[in-house]
Amino acid sequence: MNTTIMLFLVQDGITNGAIYALLGLALVLVFAVTRVILIPQGEFVTYGALTYASLAAGQMPGTAKLALALGIGAFAFDLFVARKALHGRLIVRSALTNIVLPAIVLALTVYFAAQKPPVAVSIALSLMIVAMIGLYLYRVAFQPLAHTSVLVLLIASVGVHLALQGLGLLFFGAEGQRGPAVLSGAFTAGSLRFTGQSLTVYGITIAFIVALWLFFGLTLYGKALRATAVNRLGARLVGIRTTLSGQIAFLLASVIGALSGIMIVPITTLYYDSGFLIGLKGFVAAIIGGLVSYPLTAAAALVVGLVEAFSSFYASNYKEVIVFMLLIPVLLLRSLAAPAVEEEKD
Repeated sequence: MNTTIMLFLVQDGITNGAIYALLGLALVLVFAVTRVILIPQGEFVTYGALTYASLAAGQMPGTAKLALALGIGAFAFDLFVARKALHGRLIVRSALTNIVLPAIVLALTVYFAAQKPPVAVSIALSLMIVAMIGLYLYRVAFQPLAHTSVLVLLIASVGVHLALQGLGLLFFGAEGQRGPAVLSGAFTAGSLRFTGQSLTVYGITIAFIVALWLFFGLTLYGKALRATAVNRLGARLVGIRTTLSGQIAFLLASVIGALSGIMIVPITTLYYDSGFLIGLKGFVAAIIGGLVSYPLTAAAALVVGLVEAFSSFYASNYKEVIVFMLLIPVLLLRSLAAPAVEEEKD
């Protein structure tokens, strides 16, 4: 170990930590608003990355068809829930949101996939596809269970994770893929070399965190999400639609996951099941933050990234074990410090 190696490890740790910070923030957001521990967050990473890589290679990603299928399921749920008070406006709005929109995106995907679209188009299509999957997934799998216990929601989350992972194998196969860099080029600063992709990771992470801060602090929907996170029952009593808050939370989480995957896939080869381990490291950061604190989660994610980088140098065979062992003292301290509380019923 010397100064140059240490600086390289710090750079690598910060790059990974920036990704984990985004994923940790998404997990905290979803849990605070919906009480769902979003285990499929890793699948959003995988789907975003491999959809982007497939489009860049001129291949048709199966995720676009999945988005349409989930949209049809969400439309059927809307009709069933409102069966006693159906009217034309509701049917048209639901059909436009759940069927027409994913059908248009599917048509655009089929058209551009045959032509190897530019990077910007591939990113836009990938984000739209995964965002729709996240939105419809909440409507189909989690919204009907919104008032059940956290344990039931966790079981549903595990089931969704397994289903999405199996579909990922069907869509993308067992071979790994890499995508083109979002920003090419590189420059050196002393002994460090910064690639365009690593700068993209830093820039997008900082921009997204600032955008989330502005969203929660200045917009009506952001304040509604904050109110729902603080007290779901109180939010409903003052007229906030908690179902809409859940949909927005899942939409943001899926976009964050897809964006994280798009930033990762030019750096390393990803497989259909790679997202699970990446999402777990974001989950470690979220747990250290208590699943409630955004700043503490972001700081913990940087620590996780640095610990992983230095562990890969000193004990590469045990780096995953060392990262996940960070949970043990945190959970022990929290269990000793926190009083026993009953689960909120609403």
